[in-house]
Amino acid sequence: MVAGCTTDEPSRPGGPGEPPAAAGEFRLVSYADCDAALEGLRAAARKNVLAWADRSYGSAMEPAAGGRADAAEAGPNAARDTAKTAPGDSGGGSSGYSGTNTHEAGVDEPDIVKTDGKRIITVQGGVLRVVDATTRAQTARVPVATDPNDAYDLGEMLISGDKVLLIGARYGYYRERGAPIAPQLTLVDLAGTPRVLGRFGMSGSVVDARQVGSTVRVVVRSAPEIDRPTQAGTPESYRLAMIDAINKADVSDWLPRYTVDDGGKVSTGRVDCSAVAHPAEFTAATMLTVLSFDLTKSALGNGDPVTVAADGDTVYSNGPSLYVANDQRWRVMARGDGDDPARVQQRTEIYKFDTSKPGRPAFVAGGAVDGWLLNQYSMSDWNGHLRVATTTGTAVWGRAEGGTSESAVHTLKQNGRSLAAVGKVGGLGKGERIYSVRFVGPMGYVVTFRQTDPLYTVDLRDPAKPTVTGELKITGYSAYLHPAGDGLLLGIGQEANDQGRVQGTQISLFDVRDPAKPTRLAQHHVQGAHSEAEFDPHAFLYWPATGLLVVPLTGKGRGGDGKLGALALRVSGTTITELGFLAQPNADNGYPAMIRRSVFIDGTLWTVSAQGLQANDATTMAQQAWVPFA
Repeated sequence: MVAGCTTDEPSRPGGPGEPPAAAGEFRLVSYADCDAALEGLRAAARKNVLAWADRSYGSAMEPAAGGRADAAEAGPNAARDTAKTAPGDSGGGSSGYSGTNTHEAGVDEPDIVKTDGKRIITVQGGVLRVVDATTRAQTARVPVATDPNDAYDLGEMLISGDKVLLIGARYGYYRERGAPIAPQLTLVDLAGTPRVLGRFGMSGSVVDARQVGSTVRVVVRSAPEIDRPTQAGTPESYRLAMIDAINKADVSDWLPRYTVDDGGKVSTGRVDCSAVAHPAEFTAATMLTVLSFDLTKSALGNGDPVTVAADGDTVYSNGPSLYVANDQRWRVMARGDGDDPARVQQRTEIYKFDTSKPGRPAFVAGGAVDGWLLNQYSMSDWNGHLRVATTTGTAVWGRAEGGTSESAVHTLKQNGRSLAAVGKVGGLGKGERIYSVRFVGPMGYVVTFRQTDPLYTVDLRDPAKPTVTGELKITGYSAYLHPAGDGLLLGIGQEANDQGRVQGTQISLFDVRDPAKPTRLAQHHVQGAHSEAEFDPHAFLYWPATGLLVVPLTGKGRGGDGKLGALALRVSGTTITELGFLAQPNADNGYPAMIRRSVFIDGTLWTVSAQGLQANDATTMAQQAWVPFA
């Protein structure tokens, strides 16, 4: 379904009409009217009733959560035509500041800390705090949670000038009919006396968000608000009761509701079914909505929603385009097929939205590839082609037994309303699954793992004929790959023994200048340790001008079980050397502070925890200040 919205506020013209038939296997089709939409949505819900019911409980099927320059002007690939440094690496020696470590230049991503080089903004426990980077003092404390139960949901943010958009409330899918909607977005103005300007909430859960310039796109997925039967009786009686509830549901029960609070003026609305469409092969019982907000304005408004009758788990944007991928893994788990790859149709649908201009995006194309994605780094839009890395033949959340799995890199290109297949190279890591992916210009780098870590180099200069050009086999794996310039890659993950048992955090420096012969130049291994940067790249700081690399670390390898802190390294030439291990003062309860992020500002390294900020000299690592949160 592609839809606009209904509201008691004036609204813009409705969403796009029926798209033309797509080339290839994927196409979007329209219902004749709202009655036809209701019947189609009911049919989809009945067909997938057990899967829908399972996900409505908000169980294990819920996935993890989860720019300063305008990418539409600079071009989507301006910062990555070769193996250059990654976004967020804007360093120039000891001056300048680090932004959030993001996938693409000019496309910012929500995180728990932001900086503009003058102030450091954090959100923790429903409280937004501002620290002056020059005076090293906390200058503002703004409670932003409307309900203590929601305090820890408002955990990420995006900024533009003095405006801060807090993003949270990632509660489960299911909502009782008419249940109150908790705010998912909160707009704060830091100019003068900081204050909350407004809030926005939509029935459903936030998938992710991206920002280009002052425009923020927020992706929300929503399940129908149908009165769920109690879990009494047999599975069959429950199934029949669910079907009865579905048959009694109205079309409005599927359409996401929203609430807008602009400075105390509250309005409500619901997306409209005037332009209803869905993927031809599968009508989801859920809705996928893309909202748009302009942070130069003093009010959020209704987000100008664009809604598709589909599902989504992974968000990626290069600036001009936003992609939402749906790997349908939750339906596999609901059927009980998750541990039997032979019974599973492993496929990922991808929806493309045009976000090249401010305001409402347009749904422009869709496609599908075999296999499942790892995360947003499995996708990359470069020179008009979408590159996608997937693994097939695995269990839903684990690895396949019997050596049936393998990985591939696909290339797609928009053709009308279809993301049509252009090329594919498969056979990567047979019996393994993907642990990390990074596309850099015309090259792709894929790490698979089961007992050893093959790092594959993939030449994508001819999208019709992608080719594996090289392979490096080492123990352990990299869970995140980071371009370090001049044909170098940094990797963070786990070292492992010959049997594949992990041995602690490792940081590797790879030379990929010769795609046929990738090599590892250096390795730093911390026995028994783990790092948040292994699963969240936002925790990875690399300042290329000085080679400073900082990651959070915990583990017995740093002087005792449970020791928490941040590991600072220097990457220079072909070496990685340790600069120091940074620890913050213990919390009031006596436990060590868990450092989660680090920020570089004009020669000072700031570490961030729930207890406060610590400033250290970025060269000597000498402590300069401790700013406890008030």
